[in-house]
Amino acid sequence: MKSPNQRARILDVARAAGVSTASVSRALSNPSQVSDETREAVLQAVEQTGYRANRAARNLRTQKTGAILALIPNLSNPFFSQVISGIEQVASQAGYSILVADTENQSTPKIHVADVFTDGIADGVIILDGFMEPESIESVRATGSENLVVYACEWAESVGLPSIRSDNAEGARLAARHLAECGHKRVGHICGPKDNILTPTRRDEFVKEARALGMEVRDEWILPGDFRLASGAAAAETILAMDQRPTGIFSASDMMALGFMKGLLAAGIKIPEEIALIGFDDVAIAAYMHPSLTTIRQNRVEIGRIAAKALLERIQNPNKDWEHFQHIVPVELVGRESTGPLPQK
Repeated sequence: MKSPNQRARILDVARAAGVSTASVSRALSNPSQVSDETREAVLQAVEQTGYRANRAARNLRTQKTGAILALIPNLSNPFFSQVISGIEQVASQAGYSILVADTENQSTPKIHVADVFTDGIADGVIILDGFMEPESIESVRATGSENLVVYACEWAESVGLPSIRSDNAEGARLAARHLAECGHKRVGHICGPKDNILTPTRRDEFVKEARALGMEVRDEWILPGDFRLASGAAAAETILAMDQRPTGIFSASDMMALGFMKGLLAAGIKIPEEIALIGFDDVAIAAYMHPSLTTIRQNRVEIGRIAAKALLERIQNPNKDWEHFQHIVPVELVGRESTGPLPQK
């Protein structure tokens, strides 16, 4: 029986699990190399013995940092919390910790992806910011570590790195179909940031589908935005000043939709009776607004999980000739109070 001051050793875990110390080491550092039965036995033994791996010693031995860096634009945006949760779920099981950096933080120097590897900051990078300068990302090729970088949610076409993303095109089409089913004939759109990779897909697919369904979409009903609350409120001011307004609006993000909603309600416009509203993302607060927000739900946890799994495969096999790939995660429409049948006049 160990005293409270004695730390459990890997040998103690092996004895408790009925496996070799090598199996314990593999189960903790590279779980994909052992059977599910062995992995479960080791995890139970770890809990039973109170074993804590000496990560510093392991990192010195393997020349690894034991960390994954996630690069996120605007940490204040609640959208990213579930993506990070998904990354954490997978990474922690593999013994990795998560580092997070805000790429829009003006108080910190611009991040060059190559520095992450040359300075030993992390073993791999997940980029959630499609706005990062291509030269910053391209710099990683000089280090030979380009296989250790993946995109999640957003991406950059010119860079050619793997990406895990939602089905943005289908989400926009779902929004148009829902408005058509509610009886709308005049619809508009609040766009994402001008140069964001998501913006043209969500805008163009929505407009194309809406017109194919017989709805009118005027150029003046396509409003600029930047995914933030304030741009949604500004879009509401623009709509309120129009002589003829659309009766249905699809916003490229929930945050803009919520800003738009506040502007309409403050002006006495009824939602959905006068203007119906659909967002994109399904952030937690969307369900608790009054009226609650109809939206296109992205499975953000799953995006994070898939991105982490893809990156860990590359970390474990860095010399493999990886083919660049895209993984498209399905979306779904969540109907709530901000849309409904258009009142008959």
